[in-house]
Amino acid sequence: MKSTVENLSPTRVRLAVEVPFDDLKPNLEKAYKEIAQQVRIPGFRPGKVPARIIDQRVGRGAVLQEAVNEALPRLYGEAAREHELVPLGQPEIDITNLDDSLEGSLSFTAEVDVRPEITLPEQLEGLAVTVDDAVAGDEEVDAQLAELRDRFGTLKGVERPAETGDYVSIDLVSKVGDEEIEGGSAKGLSYVVGSDDLVDGLDDAIVGKSGGDTATFPTTLRQGEHAGEQAEVSVTVKSVKVKELPELDDEFAQLASEFDTVDELRDDLRTRLARVKVLEQGAQARDRLLENLIGAVEFPLPESAVKAELDFREHEIVHSLGHDDALFDRYLEAEGKTREEFEAELREGAEKAVRAQFILDAVADKLQAQPSEAELTEYLIRQSQRYQMAPQEFANQVVQSGNLPALVADLRRSKALAELLETAVVTDASGAPVDLKAATGGDLQSLAVGDDLDDEPFDALDDDADGDLDEH
Repeated sequence: MKSTVENLSPTRVRLAVEVPFDDLKPNLEKAYKEIAQQVRIPGFRPGKVPARIIDQRVGRGAVLQEAVNEALPRLYGEAAREHELVPLGQPEIDITNLDDSLEGSLSFTAEVDVRPEITLPEQLEGLAVTVDDAVAGDEEVDAQLAELRDRFGTLKGVERPAETGDYVSIDLVSKVGDEEIEGGSAKGLSYVVGSDDLVDGLDDAIVGKSGGDTATFPTTLRQGEHAGEQAEVSVTVKSVKVKELPELDDEFAQLASEFDTVDELRDDLRTRLARVKVLEQGAQARDRLLENLIGAVEFPLPESAVKAELDFREHEIVHSLGHDDALFDRYLEAEGKTREEFEAELREGAEKAVRAQFILDAVADKLQAQPSEAELTEYLIRQSQRYQMAPQEFANQVVQSGNLPALVADLRRSKALAELLETAVVTDASGAPVDLKAATGGDLQSLAVGDDLDDEPFDALDDDADGDLDEH
């Protein structure tokens, strides 16, 4: 086999491959055998149809096509390895010549995106990272106390019109035309005025109404089979209540905790918040170290890799909204974004995720980071819990779907990141050193496989050059 490679861009190549037809004979014989099992020709038993008869009845071209299709992944993989390419995704293959004579050959080209060349900093040990101070301020403690008071608040009926923030009991009836919407009516529904989590216009209709009052208003439905349609909603206020919060005194401290005084409760909340902030320092160190590398290492991104990541993210969002265009519009409205701004931010996030993957792949190569069997087993167990599946069931699905290489690649990246964190010089905003091992209980691997990183769909890419043409 002869092959050459042409660089079309820093991230895309074209392989030109020529193979003597003799090299295809095993594939051709296999194709004849498989077709002989499939065809039914009078006078011949299944599997015993001679090649010349198959050529007459089925056509030699069909046999050649099956033989070539079966051989192409192997030939493409061999050529990619010969030129030490790391392909991404599925190649575009074009057969340029197929001569089945004794002196003939098969020629084809394969265009594919490849992993870009990445120049990492010479020194990866001792990378400097700054994180926030692990100190809980008075405002944060006050916010925790406010939440605690709200949990112990009690509702009390009032004889006055409803105001924003009140708790009301309402009856709802929704109609499109003269037809009442199924599932669009409710009795005795509890609702916080101003929460705006039911239908547009409901808050304006309720404010100023007392118990027993009814109001009717038009609205555009947000969800359901009538999403986007105009409807008429009638709301009847049954009762109006306010939430009374307990006084912030020692009696409340004894009610809400094991402490005798508010001061003791404050101190405990401050300690708990500080403990959470110590854990957050670990996550910040991980994320900011990676952000620093992303900012320091420049290289071109393959468009196909970015598109795969972008498609994945779009699918996740659309799926979470039930493929409901009206809900998507509401989502954009809540975020205060136009579709153009949303798409720009989504692309920026996709590019950042792809860049992070390539950098961690390069780090793993340089550090020769390779997960052990025990680490892979532990990772599978952790991921199975995330998807609420039994570990063995999850492992079986990963293997059957062909996603094991992608999972191993994810774990390899996290292992490389853990090794960087192992030697990183981490300080807080005040300049004090931060011990990541103490903050994480010594488990930097779990920190590197944190949820923030797991949620990035790195497995949208395929880095192997083993001739596997499956799409990811």
